[in-house]
Amino acid sequence: MKLGLIGSMPEDMERILKTLGNKQIYERGNRVFYKGTLLGVPVVAVFSRWGKVAAAATATNLIVEYGVDQIFFTGVASALSADLHVGDVVVAQRLFQHDMDARPRMRRFEIPLTGKTSFEITERQQEMARQSVYNFLKNAKDFRAALAENYIDQPHLLVGDIASGDLYLSTQDMCKALNRNLPSVLCADMESAAVAQVCDDYGIPLCVAMVISNGFEEKHADVAREFVERHSADYSLAIVSEYAALLQLAGLV
Repeated sequence: MKLGLIGSMPEDMERILKTLGNKQIYERGNRVFYKGTLLGVPVVAVFSRWGKVAAAATATNLIVEYGVDQIFFTGVASALSADLHVGDVVVAQRLFQHDMDARPRMRRFEIPLTGKTSFEITERQQEMARQSVYNFLKNAKDFRAALAENYIDQPHLLVGDIASGDLYLSTQDMCKALNRNLPSVLCADMESAAVAQVCDDYGIPLCVAMVISNGFEEKHADVAREFVERHSADYSLAIVSEYAALLQLAGLV
């Protein structure tokens, strides 16, 4: 079993890459792919680059060129729910492309030639991702103390829908508009639903865990930037490490 790790932030992937054993580096398509091991699990890790097209190309390369058997996507997202705050984590249940609109030929959000308006993560993958985040939040007491020093108290874990689009949600009005159209969606990013479409095409299991970098009431670029600089890499490394540990326990490696 070979695990593909995709991160939407270069800072997050740099932190993960430092922990890989037996590291080998390959360059293709303006991307750098790192083969190695994470806690004994064979992995190929890569920064997605930003936007849906870039992320889809990255995922395709991982599957076709590097033969990964499943993918874990992690990064930061903007909250679309008042129940979410900076530092919370959302594990994906379904993934929508909120900027897909081919009406009147098909339903809004329907992905052409699929008949689907979203891509659903299997219950098994949801549970493994949820358990990975839960284990991290439960066991990382020193990290939670560091978060508390930056006014991030008791991060929460939610499982729910995520939306992606080639649009940075920089204002609360933009988030409210998206929320009206997709009321079940908890948060939004620019990549994960595109990765989900590629995984669906190839029949590759996918896990998605997104960390909230700005809350529903906190749509400020400096808030997100500060969170990424201080904390998001620690989240990503801890979550994917817990996932690798679960794969070992399940005898899937």
